[in-house]
Amino acid sequence: MKGSPFAAGTSAQYVATDPSGKFVYVPNMGSGNVSAYKIENNGALTPVKGSPFVAGSEPFGVAVDPTAKFGYVSNYGSNNVSAYTVNPASGALTPVKGSPFAAGTGACSVIVDPNGKFIYVPNNGSANVSVYTIKSNGALTQVKGSPFAAGTGACYGAVDPSDKFVYVGNSGVSSISGYQIGSNGVLTPLKGSPFPAGQTPAVIATCRVTSGKCIPPPL
Repeated sequence: MKGSPFAAGTSAQYVATDPSGKFVYVPNMGSGNVSAYKIENNGALTPVKGSPFVAGSEPFGVAVDPTAKFGYVSNYGSNNVSAYTVNPASGALTPVKGSPFAAGTGACSVIVDPNGKFIYVPNNGSANVSVYTIKSNGALTQVKGSPFAAGTGACYGAVDPSDKFVYVGNSGVSSISGYQIGSNGVLTPLKGSPFPAGQTPAVIATCRVTSGKCIPPPL
């Protein structure tokens, strides 16, 4: 594509698009900020005015909620989560009141459930998962019992399309922790969890099987 690669900050880590398909967000682990881009009609990226936006120390994961109103970045170095409101016209990020919100040690990826009610943040250093309720203004409140135990090296995770289960890869012990999601966001380990995996499992994806085909979660 003409113009590619497009400039980002130092040690760009992760990429997330908003559900409307208008913007792209990239945490820059080395420069402690988030690059935001508008997706042009030809797929090229144009930096959003004000980008990059300040995050915490060593920002790693990023996600946008299903309504495209809020963005979240996990800060690996400062052990917290930055929350932002997303300007629907420009894609610019404005910190939510109270941000950043405390997480465990080595906050890794950020997973937003398909209904936009909860956020899951695996903590690589403390081997657990922080779970938050998303308030109407985008602020985060940890659910009762959070963080929930995971395995060594917990980092990436995924919620299944039915919004009933969440899975986290434990790279340090080569396993996957599986949980049932309660109506209040509380995680209960599935029978048999953690499940054996190959060496150093990393990114996890889920899908719904329909007529023999794997249908990914809707954006």
